[in-house]
Amino acid sequence: MLTPYRSRLLASTLFVGATVLAQPAFAQTADPATPPPGATPQEAAPAAESSSGDIIVTGTLIRNPNLVSSSPVSVTSSEEIALKQSTVADRLIRDIPGVAAGIGSNTNNGNGGASFADLRGLGANRNIVLLDGTRITPANLNGNVDLNNIPLALVDRVDLLTGGASTTYGADAVSGVVNFITKRDFAGIDLTVSNGITERGDGNRFRADVTIGGNFDDGKGNAVLSIGYQQADEVFFAGQRPRSNDTLDSFDGTAAGASQTAVPARFSVAGVGNRNIDPTTGNLVPVFAFFNFNPYNIFQTPFERFNIYGAAHYEVSDSLEVYTQGLFSKNTVNTIIAPSGAFSSPVSIPVSNPYLPAGARATFCANNDFNPTMAGVQTLTPAQCALAATATSPTDPNYKEFSTNLSRRAVEAGGRVSQYKTTIFNYRAGLRGQITDSIRYDVYGAYGESENTQTQQNYVLIPRLQQALRSTNTTACLDPTGGCVPVNVFGAAGTITQDAVNFLQAPAFSSNNTSLAQVHGVLNSDLFTIGSASQPVAVAVGGEFRKYKADIQADTLAQSPGALGGAGGGIIPVNGGYRVYEGFGELIMPLVSDAPFAKSLTLEAGIRYSSYKVDAAGSPSFNATTYKGGATWEPIDGLKVRGNYQHAVRAPNIGELFQPSQVGLTNLRTDPCQGQAPVNNALLRAVCIAQGAPASQIGAIDPPSAGQINATFAGNPNNKPEKADTYTAGVVFQPDFVSGFSISVDYYRIRIKNALTAPTPGDTIAACFGNLTAASATSPLCTVIRRDPATGGLDGDASTTPGLPSPTTNSGRLATDGIDVVANYRTNLNDTFKLAVSASANYVFSYKFRAAAGGLNRECAGYYSVNCLPGNALIGGGGSILPEFSLNQRTTLSVKNFDLSLLWRHISSVKQEPFDADASNFGSNGPAFAAFRKIKAYDIFDLSGRVGVTDNVELTVVVENLLDKQPPSVGSNIGSTTFNSGNTYPSTYDALGRRFTVGAHLKF
Repeated sequence: MLTPYRSRLLASTLFVGATVLAQPAFAQTADPATPPPGATPQEAAPAAESSSGDIIVTGTLIRNPNLVSSSPVSVTSSEEIALKQSTVADRLIRDIPGVAAGIGSNTNNGNGGASFADLRGLGANRNIVLLDGTRITPANLNGNVDLNNIPLALVDRVDLLTGGASTTYGADAVSGVVNFITKRDFAGIDLTVSNGITERGDGNRFRADVTIGGNFDDGKGNAVLSIGYQQADEVFFAGQRPRSNDTLDSFDGTAAGASQTAVPARFSVAGVGNRNIDPTTGNLVPVFAFFNFNPYNIFQTPFERFNIYGAAHYEVSDSLEVYTQGLFSKNTVNTIIAPSGAFSSPVSIPVSNPYLPAGARATFCANNDFNPTMAGVQTLTPAQCALAATATSPTDPNYKEFSTNLSRRAVEAGGRVSQYKTTIFNYRAGLRGQITDSIRYDVYGAYGESENTQTQQNYVLIPRLQQALRSTNTTACLDPTGGCVPVNVFGAAGTITQDAVNFLQAPAFSSNNTSLAQVHGVLNSDLFTIGSASQPVAVAVGGEFRKYKADIQADTLAQSPGALGGAGGGIIPVNGGYRVYEGFGELIMPLVSDAPFAKSLTLEAGIRYSSYKVDAAGSPSFNATTYKGGATWEPIDGLKVRGNYQHAVRAPNIGELFQPSQVGLTNLRTDPCQGQAPVNNALLRAVCIAQGAPASQIGAIDPPSAGQINATFAGNPNNKPEKADTYTAGVVFQPDFVSGFSISVDYYRIRIKNALTAPTPGDTIAACFGNLTAASATSPLCTVIRRDPATGGLDGDASTTPGLPSPTTNSGRLATDGIDVVANYRTNLNDTFKLAVSASANYVFSYKFRAAAGGLNRECAGYYSVNCLPGNALIGGGGSILPEFSLNQRTTLSVKNFDLSLLWRHISSVKQEPFDADASNFGSNGPAFAAFRKIKAYDIFDLSGRVGVTDNVELTVVVENLLDKQPPSVGSNIGSTTFNSGNTYPSTYDALGRRFTVGAHLKF
């Protein structure tokens, strides 16, 4: 529902739009040779001057605008940005073919308050995000840049080089770079305002930017300042999206995918298994309660950002220009998930607890260990139990407490909220100019800091819950400190009073702080001309120094494993950093011009040497050399053939080196030890017990609740660099006989050895259970898996249940290849109508992912499971979906001052990953529910209308998801929790439905 403020805001925006429409129109003119709106030519990016006065050609350090790189670059123009009316940068990136949907505004559980780019699905840690060709301060230990902080108002274009770029930008550009290029020499006043809302009346998005700039001193200098504000409301799963109201199990189609941490409460009973309390009878009965957590979760995270961007340059003399650039951003992202509570938390409860029903008391007395010093299950006789029920003081010899693992949602407290506040500044200053007519220089220094603070609210504090359970009357706890209030966990929803809720809760705080200092210097020179070449040989040489620092801090609550009910493991403080010293050189060598069958022929080469010094005693240092070679051949006018090879060596980042051992969550639907499986299988029974399951629980171990289990994640200071080889080869065809038409076709291949990855859940389970023998019970492959000591499950309290080991090592391999195709056509139909058609497509031949030595080499292109694509540390599970074929096609019809543009987005069909569906494989989940084994091809249409109302005013109206296409349903546990939620994949498919945006652009 819209708040009164937002209703007025939307109404005022529409009123402004209506007023603007009433003004006289102006004729929009465009050169037929210019790219159409939304064009994404995959020719090397056009040369453009950034706000620093530099010539930016993404993919090369050579600053001669007449020379182009052999690397294919996809360009998102300012026209496309305007037609999309986006509030955040991640929405510009994730729909591009060949880019996997990364963590962004449609990611809720696992968001972390940031948005990341994931080129080719190889992981956000293997690509670089640049601003005008320069690195930005990262947001976390893994070096990932938060796209939320990009100043969209001044972005002129976005270049995506989705292939190796390590020689030009550094070894971590294995899968490519995203380069946001800002406008050069902006002069005037520019005001942009937009407001959008879904057809269901939720998800309001607002954006306003004002930019002021001008030239001074007869054009020698320019300064620009831009201030922006963006805001978005949450969109809940429930609301008016019935496909997501219920939590569905992906493997049987029922609500069994919901959580067993529910209301009424569940208790572990020694020798019996988990039992639910029946509030009507007070008896403990077989598990019947499941908690539908979907209605509490959201499809769009609430977001608010204030940002400032400024840049200036001044030409001191013909040979010297000074420039500066800075940005500041403060953004807030909230994630909202289902209520907290006790998630199989070990507690001790007096037999005389006033809320304990007689039936439950009798079961606990007959099946519990009341004497931990004695082996086996020690029970109380009915007489002893009756005496213990009346013993209200621990000093009474009849006083007894029983131990149990408690699972109970504190629905009375509302949903869990994690508020992430990020404050970042990044500043750059430099000098550039000419030493001679042919030698140019550019030297800059930059420094930035990012602070991301997390406040966890509405979480039940398990130590306080334990304190409140140790009560023998309804008015006071045995330990009254802190204002303890006795709590009733034995009844239906509503039995936990507000006073008890207030006692059980307190916010927890943590912060993630990073900094990046860098110094960069490069010399560019035109040397000499070879043979008939029309352009001289161009060379760039230089050096770079970077210093990264990062730390994580947390208060006592956030640090303590299991202290926050439903938060997974504790947040362990970490501090680390490293320095990089680099020298590099690039060469572009034109060999032939205007010769028969060689309109042009150009070779290029590059090399970068990097020395990494890790800031920790005893940690290894790394030396790495990356290099490239490429060629561009134009046999005739309009036809260009190009190819490029790059070798990269990516050193481990701070997280991969220093992340301490920490329990988090990963995904598994079926536990090999669950149910009756180990009862009549002696080998399996021995393994389950060796992993920590009590012998008394064999035959009574429950499946993982909500398809989630514990895993222990960790970096390693002994991790080594990974190595990558990338190849691209393609053609660009721009025939003279079809005016305004161009097409490029590029093949790419990326191979990464010694990849820094963590084992998938399926691999870890298969390594132990795939071939059981008598030795399995003592094999490290099995005994490294640790179970809950009370229930025997792999899900449980983080303080007692490490779960699956998931360290980051150099045991992985990644390999992908495919084809990118980009076509553009623009023509004047007559004196009035103009037509622009553009298309960008990607076809993935293969994406192989082996997460660990001995693990399966999975084919992940066109498949989904919890094991496909690299996951994220402490999030666990696999990544997003990478379809085999994806396409963006835009058609724009222009008539005088009006543009009407239709964008078609297509994703090919995808299926459950074959290894995951293999019921004979112990590391699989088995075949999914029939309707969830495949997602049909998916098509979305966006319609944009833009009108020039006056010389100074432009109005844009966008209807996204024009046909209100619904997202596919696959249940909620066939993929990782981060990307598979609300019974769909909301970062890949549109879960919001039809929505409308109105934007006004005023320029003076």
